[in-house]
Formats: sequence, structure tokens, C-alpha cells
Amino acid sequence: MLNLNTMAMNVALPGIGRDFGGSTAGLQWIVDAYTLMFAALLLSAGALSDRIGASRAFGAGVAVFTVASAACGLAPGLGELIAARLVQGSAAAIMLPSSLAFVRQTFPDAAERARAIALWTVGGAVAVAAGPVAGGVLSSTVSWRAIFIVNLPVGIATLAVLTRAERSQRRATPLDPYGQLTVIVALAALTFAVIDGGENGFGEPAVLGCLGLAAVSTAAFIMIEARAAAPLVPLDLFRSRTVTVSVAIGFVVNAAFYGLVFVLSLFFQDVLNLSAMAAGLMFLPMMAVIAGANLASARAAARFGPRMPIAIGQAVFALALFGLLWIDEGTSRPVIAAMLIPVGLGLGFFVPSLTAVLLNDIAADRAGMAAGVLNSFRQTGGALAVAVFGALVADRGEFIVGLRVALCVAALMLTATTAAALMLPRGRS
Repeated sequence: MLNLNTMAMNVALPGIGRDFGGSTAGLQWIVDAYTLMFAALLLSAGALSDRIGASRAFGAGVAVFTVASAACGLAPGLGELIAARLVQGSAAAIMLPSSLAFVRQTFPDAAERARAIALWTVGGAVAVAAGPVAGGVLSSTVSWRAIFIVNLPVGIATLAVLTRAERSQRRATPLDPYGQLTVIVALAALTFAVIDGGENGFGEPAVLGCLGLAAVSTAAFIMIEARAAAPLVPLDLFRSRTVTVSVAIGFVVNAAFYGLVFVLSLFFQDVLNLSAMAAGLMFLPMMAVIAGANLASARAAARFGPRMPIAIGQAVFALALFGLLWIDEGTSRPVIAAMLIPVGLGLGFFVPSLTAVLLNDIAADRAGMAAGVLNSFRQTGGALAVAVFGALVADRGEFIVGLRVALCVAALMLTATTAAALMLPRGRS
């Protein structure tokens, strides 16, 4: 549900824009309303799951996500859709860590648990690959609203099965509400400033005010975390070079990938005039190779250590983006689809090793927290990239120029983090 919605949504954006008369800024908020809440709440979702029990947290998340999906599908206007997406993203942040914790608790046997987690991972990978095609098919044959409505029977069935599952135990896990609040304010203010600045200019008082609010909220967050007894993000995590580099790579990679998918979805439909279904099929070769690259990454990490696939995967991703700088209205559609394959190969080759190298460097009792920080930074990178890249292509008369600037920025960031990856441990995972 989570991954399918994320990927399918991008393909449906031009259709939503036509129905609601939304600008590029409005389309950016449809994506970022979800991603921002997902990113911000991931930091405390694991602690909340422990506090109320993974099964209860997962059930509550599924119920809210299902209701929010219905609200998205029935939204009469852009504002209502964005509000429902905020709720969807909040529910998704609860669902993701609680679902994995629930799987771990349900299978005490290590071998069975490994198979269950593998199945959990495969479900997400399949959804990522199928998302753009599913979004294109549903948008073209039914409506973009069907992308959300299809969640209803899945959510109801999930809740029905959940009633037969064993309840998880609760643990007295402390929360950090003030840290959580300042994270939400900082991310929301920064995203608003970037999106509104791209549309109306960065000298506007509202934009400058939001930039100031983001800076103040970030400073407040750091002060709170430094003094909190149970901080949302223990700042001493970043004394580890491995943690700092891994988080930076995660941020940049998601920024490059989600920013790319966002702008290319608009390019395929608004510039090349492809249907939503055809636009979804353009992403299929890129998505199809990710699972195979994941497997190759695991083998390479076992033989050479995780640093090698992390560096090589990013380098391939960056080179693919540099290659895409030459596409325009006259480029053959099959050629563009083929040029996206190295993106999927690079992405799939290093992401599993990135998680592994982080967890290998962290004590077992902090692994969940470290993984939450990594995933939160990854989601934040995606949200800010949609805001920045969307601003670059907001002028439809200069869309190709903005697209090339966005691709160049992403490729240069990946080049920098490829070099940073050489600072990671070389040892085998």
C-alpha cells in the first residue's frame, strides 16, 4: 500500500492538475504533504509502536491510512486532497516500523523470521516496480482517484486478518514530543519556502519568514535533543563517521531518485504528451532491474564488503543522470526508457548495502533508532527534491532547461557522496 501509492501518485499528477487546475506548486504539495509527515513522524513511530504494542500501532495505522485513502479518492478539490495526504503520510509513518516489528515478534524462530522479513521486503520491492505502471493504468482506464480507492479493500482485508493475530506486548518506551514538534515545523516551513519561492520568488515576505522559522525550529530541535533524557535523535549518533556518511548518502540518493521521478512524470505527459499509461510504462525498465540489482548487491557486499557496492552504485546512478542531460522533446521514447535502466541498476545495487553498513556500526540496542534516522533523512531528501526540482521546472516555457539543471544538481550531489562513500568501512558485512 505504502510503496505502491508513492510511485503510482507521481504518474497521476498531470491528470490531477488538469482536473483541479492546480499549478506545479499544488502538484508538489500533493507529493510533499505525504512525504513530509512520513519523514518527520518516522523518528518517533518506532517508540510509539513499542509503547502501545506493534499490533495495535499497525492496526491503527492501517485504519487511518484506509480512511485517508477514501478521503483522497473523494476529494472535491486540491486543498482537501492535500489535507488527506497529510493524514495518509502520518498513518504511513506508523505502519512501516510497526509492521516490521510485528513480523519480528510473530516469528521467534530465526529461520522463519528471516523468511518472513524477506517476504516483507519483496512486497515493498514489487510495489515499487509496479507502482508507475499501476498508476498509469488506473489513471488512463478509470481515474486518478482509483489509485486511492483501491486501498480500501486492501485495508479492510488487512484489518480483518489482523483480528486473528496475537496481540503485541507494550513497553514503557519514552517519547520526545517537543523534539517531534520542532522537526515537523522545521520541515514544513522549509518545504513551503522552497515551493512558494519557486512560484512567487524568494524575496517574498512569506518565503523569508518561513526560511527564518525553519532555521529557528532547527536550532530549537538541536537544543532539545542535546538536553532530553530520551531524545528523538541522539546527537552522539553522528560522532560515528559511518552514521554521518550513511545518512548523507541516504538523503542525496532519495533526493536524486524521487526528484527524478517527479520531473520525468511531468516531462513525459506535459512535454512529450504521453498518456498516463504510456508514462508509467516508460519507468518500467528502470523499476524492473532494481530487484536483481538488490541480489547482486548482497553478493558483492559478502565478497568485497559494503563499501564497494555503495560507491559503485552511486557512480552508476550519477553517470546515468549525466547521460539524461541530453534528452529533449525530440529524443526517441524507447531511448529514454533505456537510458533510465542504469538508474535502477545503480539504485538497487547500493541501497541494501547502505542499510547494512549503518547497522553493522551501531550497537544492537540502537539499531532501530539508527534505521529510523536513516529512513527519515531519506524521506526528507525526497520531499525537498520534489520542492526544489518542481520549482526549477515550474516555467513550462523553460521546462527542458529546468529539467537539465535538476538532473545536473542531482548528479553532482551523487558524485560528492560517491567520494564520501570511500570513507566507509571496507570490511565484509
